[in-house]
Amino acid sequence: MSERSMSDGPVDTRPKDNRAWIFVVPVVLSVAFTAVIPLMTVVNYSVQDVFSPDDRIFVGLEWYRSVTRDHEIRAAFLRTLLFSLQVLLLEIPLGVAIAVAMPRRGRAMSAALVVVALPLLIPWNVVGTIWQIFARPDIGLGGWTVNTVFGVDFNYTLDSTDAWLTVLLMDVWHWTPLVALLAYAGLRSIPEPYYQAAQIDSASAWAVFRHIQLPRLRGVLTIAILLRFMDSFMIYTEPFVVTGGGPGNATSFLSILLSKVAVGQFDLGPAGAFSLLYFLFVQVVCFVFFVVLTRTGR
Repeated sequence: MSERSMSDGPVDTRPKDNRAWIFVVPVVLSVAFTAVIPLMTVVNYSVQDVFSPDDRIFVGLEWYRSVTRDHEIRAAFLRTLLFSLQVLLLEIPLGVAIAVAMPRRGRAMSAALVVVALPLLIPWNVVGTIWQIFARPDIGLGGWTVNTVFGVDFNYTLDSTDAWLTVLLMDVWHWTPLVALLAYAGLRSIPEPYYQAAQIDSASAWAVFRHIQLPRLRGVLTIAILLRFMDSFMIYTEPFVVTGGGPGNATSFLSILLSKVAVGQFDLGPAGAFSLLYFLFVQVVCFVFFVVLTRTGR
């Protein structure tokens, strides 16, 4: 027997079992029909000028150049990016604070979980309708309270700042519970001996949070930041129901502008290029977020 065969060890001559592919094929087909094929259709539209189903002209990257040079799209991009940053700055600390304040055991814990999770159970269009009525200065409880009790001239239908604050507060109310529940799950995973050691050392609540809880929440907060950035940057239903993108273009985010181009104007070529650049930006930013946050946590 040669030296090579002896070093390699015995060779497995048993036939390979490929039956696992039977369970994988349905998933592959499902992804192909629900994601890949529609994506390729959008790519096809983005390089053509479509006049009718039978009349099309190949224009190459013309629509992509047009989208990147459009001043209205650039303004909507900056508006959406600012909104996402404000959402993260508000919802992440607030969600963590709520999670830390929630009880850890007993019936109070169950009641707190139910109350915190309630906004997440409400559909997006219903949330928009609730806040559309709640923030009205004439019949809405919130708008009437701000105007009458605090003496502030609040009207989200006429003032762009009021409209922006209304949409921002609505998103904070709707999605901060998601951050709180994720952070609460992370806090529950911390072993009890950590807290016992801190109690023996007479550590303050801030010291416990800084040196025990916050480091253990890093992975959970990474997920929360990614989810909230993606959701807030692609927000559509709630601001569309409340303000319709107005007054003017104050709350006209990229998703609302894209729907106007695709559905209102039926410009399939520009809409295809617009949506692909939109999708690409979200994927790239989330990838960078994930790499930076995970490497920082090592």
